[in-house]
Amino acid sequence: MNPPPSSPRAASRTRLLAGAALLVAAAGFALVTAGGIGENLVYYWGPSELHAAGHKAIGATIRLGGQVATGSVVQGQGSRLEFDVVDEEKRRVRVHTTSVPPQMFREGIGVVVEGTMTREGHFESQRLLVSHGNEYRAPGEGEAVDAEKAIRSTQGLTGAEGKAAP
Repeated sequence: MNPPPSSPRAASRTRLLAGAALLVAAAGFALVTAGGIGENLVYYWGPSELHAAGHKAIGATIRLGGQVATGSVVQGQGSRLEFDVVDEEKRRVRVHTTSVPPQMFREGIGVVVEGTMTREGHFESQRLLVSHGNEYRAPGEGEAVDAEKAIRSTQGLTGAEGKAAP
């Protein structure tokens, strides 16, 4: 037989059940959070941080950011592309990717590559993104457009026909 709802025994039982339910919910939340978080972490590093991490970087999912080093881009077999990413401290990391590079990809441009460091000492990338300035300023009224400067800014890019821009 159940005690009347207003009795102290019923209030105690209700608190006990509420506390147990909260405890079970908290334990379930902690299990879900802690269990899968390691697989979903992505670290954002530059070449200096990657070198400093040493063997700890091998196999971890990393976003590597920096500039494409001048003279380092090599088109390999098929869609294979290799290049060096360099940071302000002049540390370099060799990147291998089969990802199709964006049209803006060229030497000297900022990139972010996502992938893993290999035991062989290069970074294997599954995704390649270019970073670029987001500032655009339209010419003012009566201001001349510097066509030669605009053309120079496209050097190294390829067009739809696969030919290099002038």
